[in-house]
Amino acid sequence: MTTPTTTSTTPRTPAPAVGGLRQGLADVATMTVRELQHWRNRPGVVVFGWLFPVLVFAMFVGLLGGALGRSGSGSYVDFVMPGMLAVTMFFGLESTMSAVSLDASRGVTERFRSLPVSGAAVLTGRCAADLLNSVVGLAVVAVAGLLFGWRPDAGLAAWAAVVGLLVLLRVAMLWLGMFVGLRVRSQEAVNAVQVAVWPLLMLSGVFVDTATMPRWLGVVAEANPLTGTTTAVRDLLGAPGVGDSWVVGAAPWLAVGWPVLLTAVFLPLAVRTWRRLRR
Repeated sequence: MTTPTTTSTTPRTPAPAVGGLRQGLADVATMTVRELQHWRNRPGVVVFGWLFPVLVFAMFVGLLGGALGRSGSGSYVDFVMPGMLAVTMFFGLESTMSAVSLDASRGVTERFRSLPVSGAAVLTGRCAADLLNSVVGLAVVAVAGLLFGWRPDAGLAAWAAVVGLLVLLRVAMLWLGMFVGLRVRSQEAVNAVQVAVWPLLMLSGVFVDTATMPRWLGVVAEANPLTGTTTAVRDLLGAPGVGDSWVVGAAPWLAVGWPVLLTAVFLPLAVRTWRRLRR
């Protein structure tokens, strides 16, 4: 008599790589939710961060727009608005830097290091939350621009390219902000770095055409990463004032190349600094 063969129904154990991936994604989600909870705990700070670029935009358009606007070159609102979209993503550098520095100075980062959570999950969760914050701020600035009379001339494909370039810039600012925030812990040092951000912002093609600057200063402004992104966004949105500078033809390459270079430099630096961090 033949004994029937029984088939084992014991469930398979997932491969370690699959289990590790799932755990890593869960850790990233946990860290992202942790950062997003600050929106509820500090709504005033979050809302002010969204509105601050609008205040800067209103100042330049309302107070200085008449003087800076160039006759025969279209509306100054249309000229400056693409730059303000880039500035909104650039301002995220300060918020990321301040939050990371505060966590490090209070020992929060050190507690994360003592938990069974990978450093990549902690940093990626911070990136995801800050990126979402910047996207909301970008939408707020865009609505404000429409209220001020901004009328972009672009199709769906152009808008997709604009969003991609702006997000790419924000990702670069995220990793730069995390690296600086981990290296600079005192609030006084953070404030000093934030003050240094403003010359970089002003010395660009965001608010005025670089052709109106002295030649040597225009060269410096054209090499600014903000100028490349701003010029590319202006071109995509059909804004006036793109001019005939060399940066116009190279703008798509600059708008991609600068953020990629900054990310390639500061992402590994931020990860290494986080791993070596000591109180």
